[in-house]
Order: sequence, then structure tokens, then C-alpha cells
Amino acid sequence: MENLGILIALFFLFSSSTSLHPSSHTNLQNHCLDVQRSALLQLQHHLYYAPNFTFSSKLELWDPNTHCCSWKGVTCDALGHVIGIDLSYQNISGNFHSIFNLHHLQRLNLAGNNFNTTLFQYEFGKLPKFTHLNLSASCFHGQIPVGISHLTRLVSLDLSYQEDCYWRNDQNDVSFDYPTLKLEKPNFKILIKKMRSLRELYLDGVNISSPSSEWCETTSLSLPKLSVLSMSNCDLRGHFPAEFFLLPKMQRIDISGNSRLMANYQNFQLTTLWRSGVPNLASLDLSWNHLSGSIPSSLFTLSTLQTLSLGYNSFSDYQLKLDMFFQLSNLRLLDLSNMSLLIGSVG
Repeated sequence: MENLGILIALFFLFSSSTSLHPSSHTNLQNHCLDVQRSALLQLQHHLYYAPNFTFSSKLELWDPNTHCCSWKGVTCDALGHVIGIDLSYQNISGNFHSIFNLHHLQRLNLAGNNFNTTLFQYEFGKLPKFTHLNLSASCFHGQIPVGISHLTRLVSLDLSYQEDCYWRNDQNDVSFDYPTLKLEKPNFKILIKKMRSLRELYLDGVNISSPSSEWCETTSLSLPKLSVLSMSNCDLRGHFPAEFFLLPKMQRIDISGNSRLMANYQNFQLTTLWRSGVPNLASLDLSWNHLSGSIPSSLFTLSTLQTLSLGYNSFSDYQLKLDMFFQLSNLRLLDLSNMSLLIGSVG
């Protein structure tokens, strides 16, 4: 009985101590550092709602009387440091200088807003821990700042489709010359040469002045982990960049809409390296270019392909048979617009 009494006493002592002193894990989850809270409130102060590019009201996303780690779009680590901010598609304008006081920030998503400004004013190099940066479809224009090239830990970079926010806000006058993002100084090579961890790169609609011999070689040599490359409507020019088909982790390639991108028969045959080079390729879009020559037979051995777009090129395969594509057993979408095809057996 005496032992039982001791056990009961210990039980109540343990229970009361845990209720009075919650676990450190719980404390850390609810913790919000004052310096982080201050930077976020300063960020909110410099942002405002701007539907149709017109000032509407100050942004009031967050309640200053609650923990900043519980605020919408804010992610913290166990120590209360802000590591993620997602303010995508909020009709926001203004400036976001205050995020550069969040030295632990790893993810930033400002996609689908109405900033309508340049990126020169922002010192991205001050946040070297960035792994994910999404500034797409927010009307950023002008030269891409060299500071982005210093984000060597980036896994995903999305600067695509800046013009979409003009269309989204009814600025759909076809005569209007939308300002675009440019990649001149730094050029493509300087931008990505240190991003060895990059897996996804979206630059659709960015005006890239580098010749294909430079950007495709840089891609294949500098980005060994790349799985998604999306560079449609970038004014790419020169010969077909077969080199990036050598990237073993590549799953999706979109270089459509580059009317100055050309290839001759011999150059395009370099893509016979496709089974050995890109065994995981699921999506390939080469439409709306000036590619010529023959479509290599090795294309039809890419069993992983799910979407394929080859339309509006200048291929010389006038004897191409439609049922050759039946060999692509996982194909879900096929675009062969403006191509001459024969209906018949493969043999």
C-alpha cells in the first residue's frame, strides 16, 4: 500500500508539472519572435489592394493581436523564424522591401498580383537561403536583377507570364505594348550558372537575348537536377538546343512559341539521344517554332510521354503515319496541328 501511495503521488506530481509547463515543442509551435512580427507588419504597411492597378485600400491581412506564425500565408520553423510567405493572387501592389529583414526566409510566392514595377530595387542576394521564388504573372518588367543569380540554393524559380496580369485586369488592348522582363545583363548563363540545385525553371515570356548555343549548353552543364524547363515565347533564336535532352532527370520541356528557333535535318537528328538521355520525360512542347528535318524514330520509344506538341513547324515527314504515335502507350494529349499525316499501318 505504501508503494501504491508513492506511485499515486508521483503521478499527480508529474501531471501537474506537465500542465503548468507545456512541452517545449508546443511552446515553440506557438512562439512568434518580435523581430519577425515587426518585419511582417512593416511589409503589410507597404502593401495595398490594387485591383485594375487602382489604389483601393491598405492591406489588412493579419491581426497584430495574434501570433504571427498563425497568420494566413505565413510559415514558421520550430524556433519562430518566418521561413515562408505566400501572398499569391491577392490583387496586391506596393513594395516588399521588408521581407529582406526576414533572414531565414526560404519560400516567397507573390504570383498573380499587380505590382507593375521593376525588380531592380530589391536586393535578393541578402536572402541566400531562398529555395522557392515565385514572382510570376505580377507585371514585373525591365531587367532581371543580378541578385537573383546569387540564390544558389534555389530549387524552383518562376518569373513567367508577367503579361498575364494585364489581361487579368482587363488591359487587353492588342495595340498596347506590354513591358516585359528581360534577361540581358545578367544574361542567361550568369543567371543560372551557380544554381546547381535548381529543379524547376519557368521563364515563359521573358525576353532572352542569349543565342541558343549559350543557354542550352549552360542548362545542360550547370543544372544537373533540372526536371522542368519552361521557356515558351522567350524570343529564343539560333539552332535547336539538343543538349538539354541529355539531362537524365528531365520530365517536362516547353520551348514553344519561339519563332526564331530553327533546326536543320542534321541538327535535329541529335535528339536520337532521347531513351538514354531523358528516360523520365513526360511532357514535350516544341510547337510554333521553325524546326525542320525529320522527326527521329527514337521519339516513339519514349514510353513515359504523356503530352506531346509538335504542331506549326516545318518538318519534312510527309509520310508520317498517325498510328506511329500509338506506340506511346501513356500519351494523353497529342497536338500535331498543321502537319501532314497518313492514315495507315506502321509497317
